[in-house]
Amino acid sequence: MTTLTDDTLPVTPRAMRDEMIAFVLMALLLASVPFTGVYPFFVMQALCFALLACAFNLLIGYGGLLSFGHAMFLGTAGYCCAHALKVWALPPELGILVGIAAAFVLSLITGYISIRRQGIYFSMITLALSQLLYFIYLQAPFTHGEDGIQGIPQGRMFGVFDLSKPTVLYYVVLVGFLAGFLLIYRIINSPFGEVLKSIRENEQRAISLGYRTDQYKFLAFVLSGTLAGFAGALKVFVAQNASLTDVHWSMSGEVVLMTLVGGLGTIFGPVVGAFAIIAMQQYLAGFGQWVTVIQGSIFVVCVLTFRRGVIGEIAHYFRRSL
Repeated sequence: MTTLTDDTLPVTPRAMRDEMIAFVLMALLLASVPFTGVYPFFVMQALCFALLACAFNLLIGYGGLLSFGHAMFLGTAGYCCAHALKVWALPPELGILVGIAAAFVLSLITGYISIRRQGIYFSMITLALSQLLYFIYLQAPFTHGEDGIQGIPQGRMFGVFDLSKPTVLYYVVLVGFLAGFLLIYRIINSPFGEVLKSIRENEQRAISLGYRTDQYKFLAFVLSGTLAGFAGALKVFVAQNASLTDVHWSMSGEVVLMTLVGGLGTIFGPVVGAFAIIAMQQYLAGFGQWVTVIQGSIFVVCVLTFRRGVIGEIAHYFRRSL
């Protein structure tokens, strides 16, 4: 992992200033979307996946742990949130909390099982656990199998915000994304985040300094899985359904693709990567199955020409922290 992060700039007041300026510009740009005529469903969907990619980037970009099973957190939170909204008739805010809690519990269990292994063995265990959950959800009565949970009511958040109105829903999703993004940013720039980076660069040296690296990696896994669950709960309100697609291994592959295209180990790279991949799926849908071929070709080009990802290369060229 060091070859991908050897150009990372140290945390300095200038670097933090650059990152906050970029954050404000991103927030203003996203806040202006309803006034630009851009299809809001596309942006809301991209925001949910951007939060998922940022959560995944917290684990691999800063902890050095490659998970092939992050779809299980997205899908589990989606199913539990959808069930709470439709069957239990909970308000939206409580439905989101149910989804987050489900992802948190799942991340505790799967993290305890998988974090004891390293490298490809860790990745394979997460993939196996994700596929195990996929087949459980395929057979579980409350998920309705291949039909999924359809027609999920959007309701009123806090009894005030009517989520059935597209503009209101958009800003609720945007606030959720920005809150999750800022939380991840705070984690990265905390003492905990600095230890994570040291583990990523040289775990044996971190152990020699007295850090219990397994505990740090476990906590990073739990935080990443819980935030991925938050993205899954938000996505339920956008799509108004919860399906097996969100639990399938291919969804985990898309998250890896988003992160690598945008820039592994960068703050804003996963956001750019998520928007790029979702845009391709949205506007190239007319090509049918060829969309996958196009995505694969773009991924190969990015790997060969943009080793650090789009944002990574921009940050490296201008010597800025992004």
